Amino acid sequence: MDRIDAMKVFVTAVEEGSLAGAARRLKRSPTAISRALGLLEEHVGVELLHRTTRSLKLSEAGQRYVEACRRVLVDLEEADMIAGSERSSPRGTVTISAPPILGEEVLRPILDSFLREYPGVSVRLLMLDRFVNLVDEGVDAALRIGNLADSTHIATRIGGDVRRVVVAAPEYLATHPAIDELSDLAKHDLIAFSNFGLESWSFAPAEGSSVPRTVHFAPRYLVNSVRAAAASAAEGMGVTRLYSYHVADYVRDGRLRIILPHAEPPALPVHILTPRGRATVPKVRTFIDFAVPRLRSELKRIAAESGSLA
Repeated sequence: MDRIDAMKVFVTAVEEGSLAGAARRLKRSPTAISRALGLLEEHVGVELLHRTTRSLKLSEAGQRYVEACRRVLVDLEEADMIAGSERSSPRGTVTISAPPILGEEVLRPILDSFLREYPGVSVRLLMLDRFVNLVDEGVDAALRIGNLADSTHIATRIGGDVRRVVVAAPEYLATHPAIDELSDLAKHDLIAFSNFGLESWSFAPAEGSSVPRTVHFAPRYLVNSVRAAAASAAEGMGVTRLYSYHVADYVRDGRLRIILPHAEPPALPVHILTPRGRATVPKVRTFIDFAVPRLRSELKRIAAESGSLA
């Protein structure tokens, strides 16, 4: 058995979620995929995947093993590329994660241009409303909003001034109690987006204090989609809190109004994170060099537009 090849099959099957998906991606028959997985399980002596006709589920041992396989495959790819001196002609797949709307509206057009420029490179774009573990999930670069915790990853700052704004429709505000202070939010229907706080929102400290203020609430409406939260607020269903670029179009055309701007916390920075061991891989280095100036330009534009929002 070619154990490295079997590891590739295993990781691909997990990523695709089925034997058929792995077969399509690797251009092999489902029988060949199943045989490779069976041989790998025989080698390690444990079941790695619980198989059904439609899906795959990692066993407890499989969850640990897939992370180890990813690290091995990444190390091998790095060694091959360095030995092959491919800096002038990058190739292979770059895996990138980004928040959904930022990924769709800002990063995706840049990736289109990147793929046109470098025909030997492919991109796997994961648009996720959560922080990914770059090493364990095999991600080469992550677009991330917020202040970063200390880590061994390489962080490249590409922008800032991403505001967290509270918004509501003018029609809603006209028929409900005024919202002049943070305590007034308790009188209102709140639409909570899972990533911005399910039961509380944090705001800037009061004048003369260094302690952020927190508003606790029981949401009337709880969603896990930015678009759903913004659209429902624009329909007059309540008050929500999102990033400024999420609601910029709604604010500009008058369907939403920013409230409590004096209580907004400091704007957040935006970075690209890259695992230290991946930063020198030609395809990743080429992507970073290509994307960073373009992302900085776009985020500068977004920050300027955000500052002009009432």
